[in-house]
Amino acid sequence: MLDVAKRREKNRLTVPGLVLILGILVVAAWWNWASLPYAASAATKVLVVEPGATADEVGRELASQHLIRSAWAFSRLAVAEKVDEQLKPGEYYISAALSPEEIINLLLKGPNVGMVHVTVPEGYTTKQIIALLAAKGLGTQQSFENVVEKDSFPYSFLRGAPAGPFRLEGFLFPDTYFFKKGTSPHDIINTFLQRFSRELTPAVQTELQKEGLSVHDWVTLSSIVEAEAQKEKDRPLIASVYFNRLRKHMKLEADATVQFALGKHKPVLYDKDLLTPSPYNTYLHYGLPPGPICNPGHASLDAVLHPAATDYLYYVAEGDGYHVFARTYAGQLRNERKYQ
Repeated sequence: MLDVAKRREKNRLTVPGLVLILGILVVAAWWNWASLPYAASAATKVLVVEPGATADEVGRELASQHLIRSAWAFSRLAVAEKVDEQLKPGEYYISAALSPEEIINLLLKGPNVGMVHVTVPEGYTTKQIIALLAAKGLGTQQSFENVVEKDSFPYSFLRGAPAGPFRLEGFLFPDTYFFKKGTSPHDIINTFLQRFSRELTPAVQTELQKEGLSVHDWVTLSSIVEAEAQKEKDRPLIASVYFNRLRKHMKLEADATVQFALGKHKPVLYDKDLLTPSPYNTYLHYGLPPGPICNPGHASLDAVLHPAATDYLYYVAEGDGYHVFARTYAGQLRNERKYQ
């Protein structure tokens, strides 16, 4: 009995030991937080790195511009990677959507001011992105179309994507990019795909598995939410409507899918438009369309990953960018009479 008691006493966690473990967990959680991008948005500012500037000085400037969460974490990371004295002086465009490690890598490459600056809004289609890239002088429209339709890329999330001009729809992530003049169309499109791959964090993949969603379906539904929603707070609500309709085996009846099927945006859709023959027309076909209808941003991807808990089945635009929701068709008709 005495030996057992001694073993229990030996194995018992002391208060100082418990405090130490809790302290380690708190520090680890804080470091993880400090290592994330300052914001999901692509707010971009100009950073000037003076000759001889230390990682401490650069970190403080980045923090003051709200581009990183912690100057100390930034400088410690640079020291840990043994590059704290290798940051190249000059002017840089820095996005708040970059992590500290990505910013360090950028500062090791050299100034990017003077490069071609491309900002892609959330909800742009592949066709619109190609037009933007061509307008920036980065290549011809035909060269980008050839890359989108024919070039291969080593990303598992592209498996099952429909062939043709919509193959990469949904995966050209909307953000702010900087390209050197002369960068090939293939490398430019690959940069968009690399940026999307950052959205597929281990936590996101775990959540998708838990919900039984493939990456393709996640992005497809997110693209509909992106095209339908105008206000941030409406996104999880709109996502809940489509999940509820899918569970009840109802057609999605999303106007945005009709616009995509038409190949152009119409201010008002008429009954004949809703009959447009296309697998993307969710007024005619059950379930999700064959693929995304635009390239969704982080907010819409997150809304589909974390939809609101509602029993809404309908919504209608109020006219100010917000939507009003209904649980029944009768409620939808009342809202349509009121707001349309």
